[in-house]
Amino acid sequence: MSPWADGLVVLVIVFASGFVGLYLRNLLPPQHLQEDSIGVVRLCAGVIATLAALVLGLLVASAKANYDRVFNDVTHAAASIVLLDRMLAQYGPQTREARGLLRTAVASTINSVFSKHGHGVADLDDPQRLAAAERLQAEVRQLNPENDAQRMLKASALELSTEIMQTRLLVITQSGGSIPSALLIALVLWLAMMFAGFGLTTSKNPTVIVVLFLSALSLAGAVLMIEELNRPLEGLMKVSSAPLRYALAHLGE
Repeated sequence: MSPWADGLVVLVIVFASGFVGLYLRNLLPPQHLQEDSIGVVRLCAGVIATLAALVLGLLVASAKANYDRVFNDVTHAAASIVLLDRMLAQYGPQTREARGLLRTAVASTINSVFSKHGHGVADLDDPQRLAAAERLQAEVRQLNPENDAQRMLKASALELSTEIMQTRLLVITQSGGSIPSALLIALVLWLAMMFAGFGLTTSKNPTVIVVLFLSALSLAGAVLMIEELNRPLEGLMKVSSAPLRYALAHLGE
């Protein structure tokens, strides 16, 4: 499901659990609602709340770290692309075809992967992009150096182009998500149990209902943020294309 769908599911489940707790309170015999029983429920709800808060914090930190890794990889790739273009320029006019392929590949990546209608990892993992990178490397391999400087530039360009391809693979693998679905499911179950406990310890009134809804909405927003950060090339929090646009603007100089 999409991050928005996941957030909506969390909102419905958690808020409904609070209502279940309020409903069960009206069904339980009076002896089950004595102060000592309510105290145990509050204590257990507090334990679950602490556990859920720890897991939620870990998930946010993990998703943010993965997001930062992808952004750093994109920035590193942009710098490597500019450096590769400069190396090819220093080699001589024989690299005109290779530089054209490089510029076309970067422009195509920006227009598809980072566009409003892009599909993120699916676009970046397109076999045509790999074929374009291989054509670029083939063009560099076919160069015939005439002196030591050109031989050094050719070797460095091949090494740099391989590094860019490796970075592309890293971005693809890291953008697929690093958070196990089972952990998110367990978190939602804990949140549902916690809200059911909250409902058991209080009477039903408009203030309680509003507070439960706002709390459930906040938790759903946290899950939505985790899902968005966990998919760096998609959604509202997509990694910025500014580094690649900067690289494209300086290609061919």
